[in-house]
Amino acid sequence: MTSPSTIVFVLLSMAMLAYYAGLRRSVAVAGGTRAVRRLHSRPTYYGLLTALWCGLPALLIYVGWQAVETRLITHWVIADLPPDLQSLSPAQLNLLLNDIRNLIAGNIAPSKIDPQIQAAAAHYRHIQYISHAAVAVLVLCVALLGLVLSYRRIDTRLRARNHVERLVLWALAACSTLAIFTTIGIVLSVLYEALRFFKMVPVTEFLFGLHWSPQVAIRSDQVGSSGAFGAIPVFAGTLLISAIAMSVSVPIGLMAAIYLSEYAGKRLRAVAKPLMEILAGIPTVVYGFFAALVVAPAIRGIGQSIGLDVSSESAMAAGLVMGIMIIPFVSSLSDDMINAVPQSLRDGAFGLGATRAETIRQVVLPAALPGIVGGVLLAVSRAIGETMIVVMAAGLTANMTLNPFKTVTTVTVQIVTLLVGDQEFDSPKTLAAFALGLLLFVITLGLNIIALQVVRRYREQYE
Repeated sequence: MTSPSTIVFVLLSMAMLAYYAGLRRSVAVAGGTRAVRRLHSRPTYYGLLTALWCGLPALLIYVGWQAVETRLITHWVIADLPPDLQSLSPAQLNLLLNDIRNLIAGNIAPSKIDPQIQAAAAHYRHIQYISHAAVAVLVLCVALLGLVLSYRRIDTRLRARNHVERLVLWALAACSTLAIFTTIGIVLSVLYEALRFFKMVPVTEFLFGLHWSPQVAIRSDQVGSSGAFGAIPVFAGTLLISAIAMSVSVPIGLMAAIYLSEYAGKRLRAVAKPLMEILAGIPTVVYGFFAALVVAPAIRGIGQSIGLDVSSESAMAAGLVMGIMIIPFVSSLSDDMINAVPQSLRDGAFGLGATRAETIRQVVLPAALPGIVGGVLLAVSRAIGETMIVVMAAGLTANMTLNPFKTVTTVTVQIVTLLVGDQEFDSPKTLAAFALGLLLFVITLGLNIIALQVVRRYREQYE
């Protein structure tokens, strides 16, 4: 069977050949390299047009068939099953199809499978082989047809540049539309599952409840299940750890950016900035180990020495290490925005008698404020979405507290905890993860709107 990677490789190879064929054809039609000015467009556009018509329609056909192939083959296999197997319930039929696919993949020994299922697997494999062969032939024929037709159309009057730019415009519009519909699909999927959760748990209990313990009884005699879904402790822990992280990253990152862009020499900047950005490349699990094995014991030891009750896992440890991790997000973007401020603004401030510090405070920072706020927002999103550091350094217990030395948890940690393993999506315990995700999305959207208003206000004052 022809693999998808082989088909894509062949299409790319044919597109490259089509490019060079179209390029040479355009030069030949013009009468040689010295007469290419007779062409409406540059020769490269004729090559690109030939390559696009060779590869793009065939690739679209192949991707479309890949999207529906499994469903169609499954439908055909089910239609050829014996009547007693076709009458199975949807759940049992899905298990039967899983056995067929596992048998084809070699994950199950044929001796352990019913002969009817073995026959269905052989039929599935046969249809799949025919499907792959047919689509491979169809794709290659379409690619060759596109190459021949576009090659024969090349002449001096063909507006190749216009056609290429129109195709690129359609591709950009398709990518933009795909991104928009992907976002809409994510929101609607989370919203649908969240609404199912709110049918089981009142919205008021979720939004204003002060106890989080999503343990739902499966049996009537089960103990240790409370089924409390108050989200305030979870969001309080998220805001507490994020606040600690931002109180570390924003001042240090912003001051580092100001120093590197306004005070440091070129040699120091060339060394210090890459070293600082290395922090962004360290895996979060390494930060988690550092927080759990170094920072948390150190904070606990310092607290005990001054008479404070500090938990072995605390919001302070997670927040401090998270703040160190997201320093590059603030410093790098802020440094780029500060360097983008025109030097003429600084020179004008110096000409009016302003000191370097006054110029930075009253001219440079207001001009770079939109970019700085963008960097801070990126850091906030990174802090809210962090999971590994919180799991290893802050724990999994949802405590309603603002004490940074106590164990807390965050929204993302709870979402991961609720969705790990085999879950039943009719249980409020599992659906609570989608409710948390929806509320976190709304809060993040609100923060972005507030930040845009702040940027607009200060930008208007500056202009």
